[in-house]
Amino acid sequence: MKQRLIGTLFAICLFFTACGNLEQEYQGASTVVPVAAPPPNLGATNWGQPIHQDVARGANDFAFRLSAALLADMGDENFIASPFSVWMPLAALANVTNETHRPALLEAIGAKGSEADAVNQAAARMLFDLTNQAARRHNPDWPNPLHIANGMFASQRVTINQAFAQIFADYYQGGIMNVDFLHYHAAYAINRWAYDNTYGLIYQMVSPKDFDERTAAVIANAIYFSDSWWRKFDPALTQRGNFYGMHLINQAYLMEMAWQEHDPVLYFEDDVTQALTLNFETGGGITIMLPKNGDATGLLASMTLEYFEHMLARENKQLAQGRLVLPRFSIENNHNNLPYVLTNMGIPLFDEFAAPLSGENGLLAVGPPRVWLSDAMQTALIELDEEGATAAAVTLMIAVAESAPPPAQTTFEMICNRPFAFILHKNTIDGGNQILFTGVVNQP
Repeated sequence: MKQRLIGTLFAICLFFTACGNLEQEYQGASTVVPVAAPPPNLGATNWGQPIHQDVARGANDFAFRLSAALLADMGDENFIASPFSVWMPLAALANVTNETHRPALLEAIGAKGSEADAVNQAAARMLFDLTNQAARRHNPDWPNPLHIANGMFASQRVTINQAFAQIFADYYQGGIMNVDFLHYHAAYAINRWAYDNTYGLIYQMVSPKDFDERTAAVIANAIYFSDSWWRKFDPALTQRGNFYGMHLINQAYLMEMAWQEHDPVLYFEDDVTQALTLNFETGGGITIMLPKNGDATGLLASMTLEYFEHMLARENKQLAQGRLVLPRFSIENNHNNLPYVLTNMGIPLFDEFAAPLSGENGLLAVGPPRVWLSDAMQTALIELDEEGATAAAVTLMIAVAESAPPPAQTTFEMICNRPFAFILHKNTIDGGNQILFTGVVNQP
């Protein structure tokens, strides 16, 4: 992991050296919109709300459905994605999706039957809990291995719906930055935001060619996680050995951890898989699943929320002694097919003709532009070794705005020099255009 970090820092230095004094130029041309503090009602007195639990479980269900959809194009390649980094912007956009398409969006993200306000509250609760904000209120030095950031880059040519801007600030802790998408500064600002919020791991998401005069906003989410194992692997036990892949045998550094009778581990096994969880120092963990049929892609693609909860339930595990052999690994994926995948999952926001982010309560404060998502992308990576694990992801969703096309100009000739028909009618209060006579002229 240290070697990867050194290489990353070197690449970053080259990247920003090439940019020259671009940052100074950009700061002079941008405006950061101040945001409000998160809602104060998310403390310990608000635990266990059923509405939060339902939305949170729905977000996990979305995670498995999105993973399965992304895996369909991966074949036997390594895979890493952050479904939560996709879920967050979609949850926020539910507030500016028109009433016709909002139910479909909410159902697709696992919040069927909920209102957008309930999703906002649940999202705020997730951010509060996941980033240890309760503990950090009492002890600012409390470790926080997880960093989550939401942001929006808005075109200087549009005005964002202020009600949405307030919701984005209050519940998603997201700020809004004004940029000129026709200038290369905008791409630099977004890449710098990704760099800052992943501690340098992800730093080149977009280029100026990704934007044009229609680009209205980019909704962004970044996640960075880095923590040490609660029980670390002994580097002295790591050996170089064979890793038997689906088609190839590769060399890997194989780490080892053992649990004895006096120090057992919670272990799960059924007809499908073996599984155990490696815990982190500050909470949470990574559940390692070893499928018995050798098809790890198929196991994850078929994973459901119900089976996941069954696998993690304490009553379904046993205290066991045993041995785990696990390779060090580092994976990075670019998911550039998100529009196709999300559309197939029922997300209606990419429909140019329906323009579901338009309307009185849409993304923009003034109309009549039609607004929809034109693109979405994610870069995700993970590194795991004897010390712990580091993972990061950045998701961007690009919204475009376009005025309604003017009515088509029609030219015609109507030469009634052959049989024609007619209807004679008169308007009435109750019946509208009441038909009084109909006729055909075959021979005048």
